[in-house]
Amino acid sequence: MTNASVRSTLPMLASDEGLNRYLAEIKKFPFLSAEKEYMLAKRYRDYDDREAAAELVTSHLRLVAKIAMRYRGYGLPISDLIAEGNVGLMHGVKLFDPDRGFRLATYAMWWIKASVQEFVLRSWSLVKLGTTRSQKKLFYNLRRLKKQLGAYADTDLRPDQVQRVASELGVREDEVVSMDRRMIMGGDASLNVTMGDEGQGEWLDILADDRPLQDIALADAEELAMRSDFLRKAMNRLTDRERHIFTERRLAEQPKTLEELSEVYHVSRERIRQIEVKAFTKVQKAIREMAQAQTVFAA
Repeated sequence: MTNASVRSTLPMLASDEGLNRYLAEIKKFPFLSAEKEYMLAKRYRDYDDREAAAELVTSHLRLVAKIAMRYRGYGLPISDLIAEGNVGLMHGVKLFDPDRGFRLATYAMWWIKASVQEFVLRSWSLVKLGTTRSQKKLFYNLRRLKKQLGAYADTDLRPDQVQRVASELGVREDEVVSMDRRMIMGGDASLNVTMGDEGQGEWLDILADDRPLQDIALADAEELAMRSDFLRKAMNRLTDRERHIFTERRLAEQPKTLEELSEVYHVSRERIRQIEVKAFTKVQKAIREMAQAQTVFAA
């Protein structure tokens, strides 16, 4: 299957002005039952059936739109984000193996996200393809962490917040400050952009559907279960002390202070911090390896 052959069958989204019409149009494509999805995937894999491939793609266009909407905050045209997501979806369909036991939505989600994220990286002047891994990590997580810390998106982080973000992501504090300033200066599009000339409603509203979004709900649930499984397996690589400190500092609803844990283990607060960072690094590495293996399991 070539991207061009399937792309010619997709609804067109030439600009953001046509978003309402595009979203309404893709809602017309029905969701697939597990049985029909399996049969279509088998037809495409075994017989290179282009019509089967096109049906697999069109039935998941709403998933692409939902994922693309999450990246509106980077100030890029939603039409471009959706187009890039569709490319990722087609790649996922091409590599999908129905005999693995996963639904297509669960597998394609990884390719859609990867395609959209690479487009964002290519498009933003502050983060180019040659930047470091820590910059990419900051780029995609800083907004979320600022929100968790109660900081406004357009204001600087306080020193204690900078320290918290740096510790959470395993990066230097000066990198956090630099990225925060550059993202503030770079501007941001509203997460609730109105649609139409009269400004009635928001773009995301049009995705509402009276029918349950089975594929999307299933993909979200399976991704959550997968991440939980990754975390559980990653923590098995820690020593008992590392696991306890990591849990109390990173996973507990009310994290314990360095002082409290230093009293438990009769070591300095700095030593507890070092163990925490080491444990976080080990867990992060293990999860990244498992996620990468999952992304390419059908390649």
